[in-house]
Amino acid sequence: MQEEKMARAIVNKMMETDAFSQWLGIKVEEITQGCCKLSMRIRSEMCNGFGITHGGVAFSLADSTLAFASNGYGRQSVALECSISFPKAVKVNDVLTATATEISLSYKIGIYNVDVHNQNNDLVAAFKGTVYRTSKDWQVE
Repeated sequence: MQEEKMARAIVNKMMETDAFSQWLGIKVEEITQGCCKLSMRIRSEMCNGFGITHGGVAFSLADSTLAFASNGYGRQSVALECSISFPKAVKVNDVLTATATEISLSYKIGIYNVDVHNQNNDLVAAFKGTVYRTSKDWQVE
């Protein structure tokens, strides 16, 4: 199976049972092995007591982007450590786009940066994630 087709098939399989990413309204814009771009629109129920989007929403978008990018090679990978910074507030109706870039990949560990921008191309979240690459392969056709 071609690398890009395999990555897309794995992400499609993951999304089938990922109720939370579905609830967020995540759309897969681009996917290749080690890279991923996702987007979503912010809804009012995603806001916190300050009237801005809860940081967990941007974190969750970045986390899904990390998961899809790191699993695209065909080996099941899970988050080991993640951190995030929020340089700009996110508001209702903002459209966020998260892009994962692979920084390092070894047999057992992958390190990724995920930048999250709004519709004005303002950086709203900077996320770094490390994944553990298990020995279990994805079974996709």
